[in-house]
Amino acid sequence: MCGIIGYLGYREAYPILINGLKKLEYRGYDSSGIAIFYENGYSLYKSKGKVHELKKKISSYKIKGTTGIGHTRWATHGIPDDINAHPHVSNSNELILIHNGIIENYHAIKIILLKNGFTFKSKTDTEVLVNLIEYIQKKNKLSLEEAVRISLNEIVGAYSIAIVEKSHPERIVIAKLGSPLALGINEREFFIASDPIPFLDYTKNAIYLKDGEMAILRKDQELDLRKIVDNHKLSPIIKELQINLKEIEKGEYKYFMLKEIYEQPKTILDTLRGRLLIKNGLICINGIESNKDIFINAKSITIVACGTSWHASLIGEYLLEELARIPVEVEYASEFRYRNPIIEKKDIVIVISQSGETADTLSALNLAKTKGAFVFGICNVVGSSIARNVDAGAYTHAGPEIGVASTKAFTAQITVLVLLALKIGKYRLAITESRYNYLCQELGSIPEKVNRTLKIDEESIKKISKVYHNVNNFLYLGRGINFPVALEGALKLKEISYIHAEGYPAAEMKHGPIALIDENMPVVIIATKKGCYEKIIGNIQEIKARKGKIIAIVNEGDIQVSMLADYVIKVPNISEELSPLVTVIPLQLLAYQIAFIRGENVDQPRNLAKSVTVE
Repeated sequence: MCGIIGYLGYREAYPILINGLKKLEYRGYDSSGIAIFYENGYSLYKSKGKVHELKKKISSYKIKGTTGIGHTRWATHGIPDDINAHPHVSNSNELILIHNGIIENYHAIKIILLKNGFTFKSKTDTEVLVNLIEYIQKKNKLSLEEAVRISLNEIVGAYSIAIVEKSHPERIVIAKLGSPLALGINEREFFIASDPIPFLDYTKNAIYLKDGEMAILRKDQELDLRKIVDNHKLSPIIKELQINLKEIEKGEYKYFMLKEIYEQPKTILDTLRGRLLIKNGLICINGIESNKDIFINAKSITIVACGTSWHASLIGEYLLEELARIPVEVEYASEFRYRNPIIEKKDIVIVISQSGETADTLSALNLAKTKGAFVFGICNVVGSSIARNVDAGAYTHAGPEIGVASTKAFTAQITVLVLLALKIGKYRLAITESRYNYLCQELGSIPEKVNRTLKIDEESIKKISKVYHNVNNFLYLGRGINFPVALEGALKLKEISYIHAEGYPAAEMKHGPIALIDENMPVVIIATKKGCYEKIIGNIQEIKARKGKIIAIVNEGDIQVSMLADYVIKVPNISEELSPLVTVIPLQLLAYQIAFIRGENVDQPRNLAKSVTVE
């Protein structure tokens, strides 16, 4: 959720922090703040709103200091304002803390601190944490790092933190449990961030802290990495990051979301590269091949995810049941762990997350492992918590996704799920050789067909957007494997334009939603030729009879639906199993254009954050 950043070294900290906060703003943009430290003192600035508001507030000050911490917030406890913004300061003004996560037992701790004379300015759980550390430090006359370690052993919840002691600005203590934290390492300097993007300009040498780890950073000294639970000293494993800086720049595009939509031919190709060997009739996925017997003997699969990844999971359900003939259940990660699911030893659970840090999905993963399940992960971020904790998995290779509304991650996840379904289906002898080879050929053509879809008449989508950008409601309909695409199209519109939209199976429309249809209700309907086409035509007739307006996604060469619809967007012909990879593209573009015409911030929609690292 929130983004944290820190610097300790020989450079001026302020430019590093403020530029880093801009790059982390996709994680939260309700408020932001920084603290810059100098000998026996610090400068603290906080502001409601986006990072540019903080920068404007600071512009008249001359800030000096080579140690600093900063934070951009997605509000959990307390409204977004200057007081609740981070960093937070202890009662003595001696400790300054930034925090990403939620302290679940903060209220009980706060009562104890109040009884011991502590006062609180904010409504945040973070201010409780910084004062708990101060209370333990002073009561027991401890070093900062020992006070932090003991305090964190009393905490219930999730956190990544960085804390500085005013009288010792040459030291920063950091720690992690449940929320991501990366540490960049250079000669004589350290960089702290929620993800590595803010420090790529300075170093590609990084450590991803694991859950339950803390580190003491000191100027001109080696990293001191320890376990929180028992203070056991650890040997850090430094990795070289492979991220290309161009991937995190907008280039010619006004918004990251539009850039990421247009990157999909490349990201799908990257996800297929080295895995789909059409000439040899092979699909190579190490995580499947190394666990062949588990997938061959699987009685069922449970897929767990949130948001857009949940929609990809629903498509995965169709694919795995159709091509591998395995029963599949798709679960919301946020519900999975709280309903005592029936998971047996050696059952397969697939967890899907773009960031690999989604708190609900991580909790579901941990629950599945405690029950003895084999957990397979699909995520985008190398070295993320999910990637480190699953039994096997596959990366999507979508590259950094900065826009909060996910686009290229969705199609990359579907691409991996198609590969999985084909690979497992062949292992289980559930798919004929001819169908397997045909679908491999079709899958290999997807990048080119997505590229063609992106070149559809842009003016037609702009025209539709201009007509409907001020309506209050949209309905999205699909059948079979394209029903989840309808859900995803509706979600994209809701996320970035704030127009209420709902996705439904087309046949379910007459079981309730049809009551909403009138001349003011636009209905987006996915009407591919091989997806219950005649039934879809019947659904369209039902809508037209009630004066509803039809926006149809159809295949090239379509005649019947094109004659009935008010607006038509054509996509290339493709097998029905792979059709979501092309039918979702115009829905992404439609959502983008409507939000753009409405003047909304497409990349940073209100109340949302890219990586949901709290439950």
